[in-house]
Amino acid sequence: MTFPERILWDELRRLKLNIRRQAPIGRYIADFVHHDSRLIVEIDGPLHEELEAVAYDAERTAWLESQGFRVIRFSTKQVTDGLSDVVDAIRSALLSPPSQPFPHQGGRALWRARDQWVRDEN
Repeated sequence: MTFPERILWDELRRLKLNIRRQAPIGRYIADFVHHDSRLIVEIDGPLHEELEAVAYDAERTAWLESQGFRVIRFSTKQVTDGLSDVVDAIRSALLSPPSQPFPHQGGRALWRARDQWVRDEN
């Protein structure tokens, strides 16, 4: 774990938000994940700015989103320079539901709520 990941993890653990670190999801490892809200938090270092890394991250994010996760990213600089702002953004994302339920099927929404599919009859 990098230094920015470690300081963020220490802060998230103190808040007791039930976030897991280095969690396997499919063939990927998420830096941090909150399974109940389907939120993944990624901390990106300078290598993520390189062209190949940008393409890989886009593919990875697309796959994670296809599995019903939301992905938010912060740079290591954002974490080290503004830890409280990053934590506030994560807390806000945890409180706001996804904008569209997953997956959409036959005009009725289905979403996963605590390991069971729920049908929206509206």
